[in-house]
Amino acid sequence: MLRKAIADIQKKHMKSDLPGLRSGDSVRVHTKIKEGDKERIQIFEGTVIAVRKGGTGSMFTVRKVSYGVGVERIFPLHSPRIDKVEVTGHGEVRRAKLFYLRELQGKAARLTQEEGPGETASAPAPAPSQA
Repeated sequence: MLRKAIADIQKKHMKSDLPGLRSGDSVRVHTKIKEGDKERIQIFEGTVIAVRKGGTGSMFTVRKVSYGVGVERIFPLHSPRIDKVEVTGHGEVRRAKLFYLRELQGKAARLTQEEGPGETASAPAPAPSQA
């Protein structure tokens, strides 16, 4: 009885328009920020290094480097404070948690981008010239 009531409340608060997030994705998180009596949207752009699933308790961690300092934010996936989440790219990773990126700097901290179904691996070869 009590579990069903809790499940019904959780179902009501879950968002359905969220993209499928996974570790290694490059994302732009649009967050609602309240300053005084005004509200604005702030964008946090970075790489997803961890995803924790669990219904309304789902969370994901995004990491970016700002002015040489690593910044990580943990976002509740179904929070009303999150306006939208844009996935801008998929990194090629083999782990679920990318905490090893914390120790890397510069080019070493980059992930190779995964190719989509419409993209090709190499540019088309130029046509041979007739001379």
